[in-house]
Amino acid sequence: MVKATNLGFPYVGAQRELKKLVESFWSGKINEADLKTGYSKIQEAHWKVQQDKGLEHIPSGEFTLYDRVLDTAQQFGVIPQRYQHLSPLDQFFAMGRGLQRPATETSAKVDVPAMEMKKWFDTNYHFIVPEFEQDQEFTLNAPRAVEQFKSAKALGIHTRPVLVGPVTFLYLGKPGKNSAQFDTLSLLQKLLPQYVALLKQLKEAGADWVQIDEPALIYDLPAAAKEAYATAYQTLQGAATGVKLLVAAYFGRVEANVDGILDHVDGIHLDLVRAPQELDVVLPRLTKGQVLSAGVVDGRNIWINNLANSIQLVNKAVAALGQDRVFVAPSCSLAHSPFSTSFETKIKAANPELYSWLSFSVEKCAEIVTIAKAVSQGPEAVQAELQANAAAVESRRVSPQTVNPQVRDRVAAVPAADWKRPSPFPVRREAQVKKLQLPLFPTTTIGSFPQTKDIRVARQKHNKGELSDADYQAFIKEQMKNMVKEQEDLDLDVLVHGEPERNDMVEHFGHLLHGYDFTQNGWVVSYGSRCVKPPVIFGDVSRRGPMTIDEITYAQSLTSKPMKGMLTGPVTMMKWSFVRDDISADQLCTQVALALRDEVVDLESAGIPCIQVDEPAIREGLPIRRADWDAYLQWSVGCFRLSTAGVRDETQIHTHMCYSDFNDIFDAIADLDADVITIENSKSDEKLLKIFESKQYTNEIGPGLYDIHSPRVPSVEEMKTRFADMLKYIPAHLLWANPDCGLKSRQWPETKAALVNMVEVAKFFRAQQQ
Repeated sequence: MVKATNLGFPYVGAQRELKKLVESFWSGKINEADLKTGYSKIQEAHWKVQQDKGLEHIPSGEFTLYDRVLDTAQQFGVIPQRYQHLSPLDQFFAMGRGLQRPATETSAKVDVPAMEMKKWFDTNYHFIVPEFEQDQEFTLNAPRAVEQFKSAKALGIHTRPVLVGPVTFLYLGKPGKNSAQFDTLSLLQKLLPQYVALLKQLKEAGADWVQIDEPALIYDLPAAAKEAYATAYQTLQGAATGVKLLVAAYFGRVEANVDGILDHVDGIHLDLVRAPQELDVVLPRLTKGQVLSAGVVDGRNIWINNLANSIQLVNKAVAALGQDRVFVAPSCSLAHSPFSTSFETKIKAANPELYSWLSFSVEKCAEIVTIAKAVSQGPEAVQAELQANAAAVESRRVSPQTVNPQVRDRVAAVPAADWKRPSPFPVRREAQVKKLQLPLFPTTTIGSFPQTKDIRVARQKHNKGELSDADYQAFIKEQMKNMVKEQEDLDLDVLVHGEPERNDMVEHFGHLLHGYDFTQNGWVVSYGSRCVKPPVIFGDVSRRGPMTIDEITYAQSLTSKPMKGMLTGPVTMMKWSFVRDDISADQLCTQVALALRDEVVDLESAGIPCIQVDEPAIREGLPIRRADWDAYLQWSVGCFRLSTAGVRDETQIHTHMCYSDFNDIFDAIADLDADVITIENSKSDEKLLKIFESKQYTNEIGPGLYDIHSPRVPSVEEMKTRFADMLKYIPAHLLWANPDCGLKSRQWPETKAALVNMVEVAKFFRAQQQ
C-alpha cells in the first residue's frame, strides 16, 4: 500500500501559541518549566491532528523553539566561545537573538550579539548560520529528535524522526569569527560518529524510519560536496542497522547530486512540485528496493492541489516501483504553510469561491491521504473528494476574479523608455545634492518605528469596528507626530513617518491593491518567534487609488527636514505573498511594478523629495540553480526600475535589502540604479562591503551599523569600530549611517538608545573629515 506521509508541520501552533509562549519566557512572565510544559502540549496537539487525518509517517524532531539549524548546532556542541558560559537555554536563545543582561549580586554582566541569520534557501524563513572552528570537536547533547520521538511514543503515536543532514549542516555553516578560512566540509569525518550515535539512540528508542533533510542537494555543488555526500551516506548506512534512512531534498531539482547517495539510502524524497521532471530521471535508478517519497502536494503555498495531476504522477511511480515502495508527501515541510483554513471564516463568508481554492497544512495532510487512497484503493474510494477538488480547480481556472483585461493590456504595452531613469546617477546626484543639502554621512532609519501596544490595540479596535475611522486616523496622526518629533530630537537627517498605520510591509499595501485578499490566521514563521501573515494574490493586480500620500505628506508638513516616502517593492510584494501559480512570475511582477510606479509618481508630485522602495526579497527570490539566474534577474531588476523610473533627477530613490549575499549578483544589484541602497551588514564581518569596493560601486550606500533583530544596544565605541571599517571600503561622500532594518519589532527605550549612539558616531566622523 502507498503510504501517506509528512515531512514537517507548522510548529508555531494553530494560532501562534508557541510564539506567545516563547515571548512570555523572554519577558520573564513564565519560567523554564512552564515553557517546557507549554511546548509539550503544542507538540502533542500537532501529532494528534496529523494522526487524525490519517497520515502513516508523522514527523517528530522538527519542532523547535527558535530554529532547527540552531538546535542542530547546540546538540552537536557547535557553540562559539562567547556563548559557552551561559546555561543551555540562555545559550540557545542568545545564539539566536543575542542577550544583554546587567550584572547582579550573584551573576556577571552578559552582553553577547546574535549569530548571523540568513534566508533558508529561497524561502522567507531565516536560519541561524552555524560557526565552526578548524579544530572543532563534536559532542552529542540531549538530541531533540530522541526527546520528541519518545514523547510521541508515550502518547501512543509512532513518528518518523527528522534530522538536519550532516552535509547540509556543514555546508550552510561558516568558519568562526576568529578562525582562518577553511572548508567546513573538512569536518565531516569528525561529525559523522555523532550522527551514528544519534541514529543508534533513535533505534533504541524504537524508530524504524529516520528522515534526514539534505536540501543542499539542490545547489550547484562542487565536487568536494558531492564526495562528502557519498562518504556520509556510506558511513551512515553501514552504522544504521535496523533503521531505514530517508534522505529528503526539496525546493528544487537534485540532478546528478544524488549519484553518490542513492545506493546508500533506503529512500529518497523529491520535490515534484518544483521539479516534476526528476521523476523520470530518478525512477530507473532505484534498483535496490529503495522507496520514493513523492512530494506532490505544495508545502510552500496555499492553493488546493490538483489531485488528478498528482495521482497521475504517483501512479507513474507505482507502475515502476510497486505500491510498497512509494510514499505520498508534501513537496517540503508544511512549516512554510499556515495551519488550517478552518480559521478563515471571513473569506469563507465574503468570497466562498476563493475559499474553495485554499488549502493550508491541515488540509494538505488530508490531500496527501486522499492521493494515497486513490492510488492504493482506486479513485472510487475517494470519489466525493476527487469530484469536489475537480470542481474547485476548474472554478479557479475560469473565474472572472482572476483576470482583469485592462491590467493585462497595460502590461503588454509598457514603453521601452519606462524601464530606466532618464539620466545617469552622476547627473541625478548633482541635482539631489543641490536640493537636499544633506551633511556628510547622512543619518536615517529604514522606515518603521516600534509598534507599541497602544498602536496594536488601536488597530484591533478599528478592525473590530470599536474605533471609528475618524478617531483611528486622528490616533495615527498623533503617533506620526510623535515619531517625527523623536527623530528631530535625535537629530536624524532624513526622516520617515514611522509607519504606525502599517501592520506589515506587504499586507498593508495588499489592502490597497486589487487582486489581493487576506487571511485571519495565515501565519508562518519568518525567524525565531517572528511570524508574518502573507497576503494572498489571487487575481490581476492594480492600484485602487493613492496608497501613502496622506500619511507621507502629513509627516512632511511637520518638519523642514526631508521625509522619505516608504513603499514595498514589486518583487517583495510578490515573493512575500502567497502568490498565484496560474500566471508567470514576470507577468505578475510587472503588474505590481506598474501599480507602484503610479504611487511613486504621485509622491513626487506631492513634494516628497526621497522615496524608498524596499526590495529585501530580490536576492531571496534568486533561483537555486545558476542556469536559471539570468532570466530571473532580467525581469526582477527590470520591475524594480519600472516602479521607480518615472521621477525627475532631483528625486532621490532609496532601496533596502537585508540578509543577502550580494557577491554573486552584484552586477544585478548595481543595475537596480537606486540612488541610495541600504543593506544588512552588522552580522556580516565586512564581507558584503568588499564587493562594493572591488566593483567600484558609484552610488550611495548605507551598510547597517547595528543589528535591529536583537534588543541589544551596541555602544558608541562598537559602532565607531564598525563605521571605521566601512570607510575602508566605501568613499566618505557616498556613505550613510543607518540601522540594519526597520525598527518595528523593537521597544522604544532600546530604539532611542541605539539611535542616539548612531547619530553620535556619524557626527564624530563628520568632525574628523573637516
